[in-house]
Amino acid sequence: MPIRVLPEQLIHQIAAGEVIERPASVIKELIENSLDAGSKRVEVEIEEGGVKLCRIRDDGKGIERDELALALSRHATSKITTIDDLERVATLGFRGEALPSIASISRMRLVSRAAGSPQAYEIASDNGNLSEAAPAAHPFGTTIEVRDLFFNVPARRKFLRAERTETQHITRMIERLALSCFGTAFSLTVGRKVVADYPIANTQIERERRVAAIVGDEFMANALFVEHESAGCKLSGWLCQPTYARAQPDLQHFYLNGRMLRDRLISSAIRLGYRDVMFSGRQPAFVLFMEMDPTQVDVNAHPAKLEVRFRDGRHVHDFLFRTVERVLRDTYAGASTPAPAPASINTFMPAANAGVVWPARGPVQYENRSFAGGQSSLSLRVAEPAMVPFAVSGSAEASMAQSLPSEAPPLGFAIAQLHGIYILSQAPEGLILVDMHAAHERTTYERMKAALGDGGVGSQPLLVPLSISVSQAEADALEEHAPMLRQAGLDIERSGPAGIHVRALPAFLKAKDIDALIARIGADLVANGTSRGVEEALNEVLGTIACHGAVRAHRNLTVPEMNALLREMERTVRSDQCNHGRPTWTFVSMSDLDRMFLRGR
Repeated sequence: MPIRVLPEQLIHQIAAGEVIERPASVIKELIENSLDAGSKRVEVEIEEGGVKLCRIRDDGKGIERDELALALSRHATSKITTIDDLERVATLGFRGEALPSIASISRMRLVSRAAGSPQAYEIASDNGNLSEAAPAAHPFGTTIEVRDLFFNVPARRKFLRAERTETQHITRMIERLALSCFGTAFSLTVGRKVVADYPIANTQIERERRVAAIVGDEFMANALFVEHESAGCKLSGWLCQPTYARAQPDLQHFYLNGRMLRDRLISSAIRLGYRDVMFSGRQPAFVLFMEMDPTQVDVNAHPAKLEVRFRDGRHVHDFLFRTVERVLRDTYAGASTPAPAPASINTFMPAANAGVVWPARGPVQYENRSFAGGQSSLSLRVAEPAMVPFAVSGSAEASMAQSLPSEAPPLGFAIAQLHGIYILSQAPEGLILVDMHAAHERTTYERMKAALGDGGVGSQPLLVPLSISVSQAEADALEEHAPMLRQAGLDIERSGPAGIHVRALPAFLKAKDIDALIARIGADLVANGTSRGVEEALNEVLGTIACHGAVRAHRNLTVPEMNALLREMERTVRSDQCNHGRPTWTFVSMSDLDRMFLRGR
């Protein structure tokens, strides 16, 4: 066919195919416009999964009469005027494509009354044909009705799912948008029935209630609040403990400058922060908000604006990774609100949305972790199974001979051992159960890592250097980062365009594993400019040693030994989980026990 200019209507429909995937996409685009207009309340009403009707009403600043037709024209926007504005976009929408694209595949009616205007006006679009602006009755703000979506694009309409499925997609979309803007109230009406209503949340407890209403009470019961700012980046929100890990990434909500994202760099950084405390293959849960200079991020990299490009992706990756790792690192067993009770106990907890107020776990406080119960410590010598693995001071035994003091340590004092597996500890507020193997595994692992950090990684020279073939790009990256690798105990040098000689390797590693390790490090360096391959390999070795050296099940411990383990847990970072992500302890309150046995009823 000869080259020719496409008809205007077809251009609009092609643009709509890039932006509008389903009714939920319409809801997203229109609500983002409402938020950009400064709305304090957004009301959404749908019928038949949004295919028959999507109505969005807001109380924003509105649109002037003379601008109504422009609002439905391609590339017409009030949010940018020059290329400089595009490089520092601070609004959710900016390209001026959403309204005309939606209008080209539906029957749309737009009614708006601008702030300070004595009269509202409406304009309609049917299959892209605009009517004249006419007076209408409407409060300050804007209402947009989208009817018969995809009526003129039957091929797209055939790909829509059942009404229930499309309604669920819209519900999830509104939930994600409600998480992004606590200063705006949201409501959703399905077939004249209000199914969601989120009031404005200005205070911290109101924000937590909104988050719990959307992602669940159990999420908030396991959440750690984080707030950190460094090097031009600020991160706040809630990270869930590793024991609340999920099989799917269904509870991962991340917002950059108020914009919800699904970005692989961000997901990779957060997962890396969980690497030492979570089961392989499990997914962390979080609701996080990041703020940074808009000039450092390109938000025009994806048609639906769900992905971005960072000017310095490595800096963003390291900021997120270090922040998450530090929050999880500084969680000591018993340092904050006790872990949630087991599922059998949770049966007695209040139902969701029943006005539950969660104790704020808050940013972890750095403190001198010493208690009246004595300064007991654990021995790291774990080779001989018959030896006592705990060194205990006399004051710990003396404290158990007395009644439980008011200044008891967070994990209380041991009173018994159950089946040679669990330690039962009495605390002022209830009962604490500790998996002794998992707890000892974590404390041993962290002490071994600290010992490595103090003296550096020991290096083992090789009698005969190992020759390894890599790609030329990997060889260049390995040669450039040779000083960093030498600090980790790996001494390499370039032996050719695509060859590497290994002259020394970390003492914990075996020479037979070095080929795979070098290939992994080289690939990481080429892809990301950095690698934690050596560190991860060392940590895996240390974790294996700690697991095999930790006290085994069915090993009978004395009360002083059990108390020594509890005190060590209270001083050990990440001691809420073992090296594999299993919980090391849990808490059952006196009120839970009273409800279990119907006391006071």
